[in-house]
Amino acid sequence: MSMSRRVLFAAGAGAVGAVGGLAAGAGTASAAPSGGGHGLRTGFERLAADGYALLDGQKVGIVTNPTGVTRDVRHIVDVMHPDERVDLVAVFGPEHGFRGTAQAGGSEGRYDDPATGLPVYDTYLKSGKALADIFTASGVDTIVFDIQDAGARFYTYIWTLYDCMEAAQLAGKKFVVLDRPNPVTGRGAYGPVLHKEFASFVGRREISQAHGMTVTELARLFNGEYLAHPVELATVPMTGWKRRDFYDASGLPWVPPSPNMPTPDTSLVYSGTCLFEGTNLSEGRGTTRPFELLGADGIDGDWAAKANELALPGVHFREAYFAPTFSKFQGKTIGGVQIHVDDREAYDPVRTGIALLVTAKAVWSDFAWRADNAIDRLSGSTRVRTMVDAGASTDEIVGAWQAELAKFRNVRRRYLTYK
Repeated sequence: MSMSRRVLFAAGAGAVGAVGGLAAGAGTASAAPSGGGHGLRTGFERLAADGYALLDGQKVGIVTNPTGVTRDVRHIVDVMHPDERVDLVAVFGPEHGFRGTAQAGGSEGRYDDPATGLPVYDTYLKSGKALADIFTASGVDTIVFDIQDAGARFYTYIWTLYDCMEAAQLAGKKFVVLDRPNPVTGRGAYGPVLHKEFASFVGRREISQAHGMTVTELARLFNGEYLAHPVELATVPMTGWKRRDFYDASGLPWVPPSPNMPTPDTSLVYSGTCLFEGTNLSEGRGTTRPFELLGADGIDGDWAAKANELALPGVHFREAYFAPTFSKFQGKTIGGVQIHVDDREAYDPVRTGIALLVTAKAVWSDFAWRADNAIDRLSGSTRVRTMVDAGASTDEIVGAWQAELAKFRNVRRRYLTYK
């Protein structure tokens, strides 16, 4: 990092420290109920409890989606809009849209929100100057980000965060990130690290497949390591969250952050089984258990049996049959497995995903990768695809990324906020 960049980042870190110093015992604004018996307070709860002082005198735009809710499931835009203490003038919608009506690969476009009358701008697949121009046209001074993440590198909201931070810097805007829990804990980082030549919207920069960070920690990482010019950044961390906590410890309501992330259980397996999007097997889209159900036409009980033989920690596999209502094998009854996590402390989702790829190829002669090699973008390199094709074992594949993972863990450690 150059000296000038160190100075810029130090200024950003000061802003983080100031916001992080919001008193945990501050009185809670009536518009945003506080942590209840669980003791956790989200970034938004702390911002509201402080009377939105961080946003005083600024025209504010917010990047959010249906997950941006209070503890009593009111959307924060609906809470902030009538509050005279904050001048909310615009909303920016990510993939799936601000109100969440679009499926994967879609958004809601530009419209005026019927509930508030606020202009809603579409950020999906926009970055750089094009996104900076949207921020400029909106008339905002400060952009706030509040979206529930799922803990996986290929979940696109963290790259919306990255793109918006970059565009905010280009447009000369301030940027504020409000924190929410990583639903699968922040205990550690797992899986392969993205190789930069495979950068895409399912992975802009070199982080591990399961990053084990919250969005404020990621924002600090992006600003300190990856953005060419750091944005003027402030973060509002949670209080009462510990790295070992799964989502159910938070006491917060779960709002699906995307149509195929219906429960926290989905997020538990997602960082491993989303790899099946890069194959010709169904990853369970069009079922009530996406990413927990996997299968294809012609697969029978052999797959579950072979996967169970591996005795992977914390998980068992059930022979399953299902008929997706959309996506791959729509309307056709297919066979496969359902993942049953019985010890989430011991469970490694990325190792499990690799093991399922290896065993699927072994038991199903029609196994194939998608023709566009999407698996390489999802896994971050050609390694997974080529090693599976070469007949490598799960342990050999997982072992192949340990050196790069260790390097990322060392970088990651500098940006961790919670114990």
